Amino acid sequence: MHTPFALLGRRGALALACAALLTACSSTPKDETAGMSVERVYSEARADAAAGNYERAIRLYERLEGRAAGSLLAQQALLELAHTYYRSGERAQALATIERYMKLYPASPASDYALYLKGLINFNDNLGLFGRFSRQSLSERDQQASKEAYQAFRQLVELYPESVYAADAQARMNFIVNSLAQYEVHVARYYFRRGAYLAAANRAQLAVREYQLSPAVEEALYLMAQSYDRLGLPQLRDDALRVLQRNFPQSIYLGQAGMPRMN
Repeated sequence: MHTPFALLGRRGALALACAALLTACSSTPKDETAGMSVERVYSEARADAAAGNYERAIRLYERLEGRAAGSLLAQQALLELAHTYYRSGERAQALATIERYMKLYPASPASDYALYLKGLINFNDNLGLFGRFSRQSLSERDQQASKEAYQAFRQLVELYPESVYAADAQARMNFIVNSLAQYEVHVARYYFRRGAYLAAANRAQLAVREYQLSPAVEEALYLMAQSYDRLGLPQLRDDALRVLQRNFPQSIYLGQAGMPRMN
């Protein structure tokens, strides 16, 4: 039996081997940063990111981190890589990169920004749901992204109260708390309207217990009172009403003739 090379002949086999070698060489990705200084690589990466050319910016930042390993420029490249992933909508990669940065450089002078970026990634990823209730199922939802955003912002505020990002982080924390409370009230209202009064009371109570300073607590107390009333629990109903009247004396839910019924 003849081998393939034997069938081709010596010259054919040599030509085939050369062709295979050329193909292998041509398939190797070209390093576009070859011959460029690390400063130029960084400059071009930033320019690409600013122009929205995220794919190339990410590629350059990745090259730069390796070429400038051990330097402050490598730290900066990793931090900006996380931000570029975030801007390009690659949440998982952005979070993985920022977590790697925080693990590699725990004492970095940019730790406050790293926490802020971590919070921002989760904040923007999840808060869209709060404005789209009408188009989505009202079943239980995972609020993990919002909670992780809150934790990152809280850590920033506590560890770096003088940070330039602290005030914005605090404002976002307040927004997250209000949004989570509104969500619980929305679910409680959903259950109430479908006659699931115990479930409605429990979700409203959760909003009152976990988010005491949120404006949504006003409606939560009203839903608790209404739900307990429908369940035939007058003492719990009156307790909820007293708390509502004490904390929100001008509440629209308090009628002149007593507690109004929900339509």
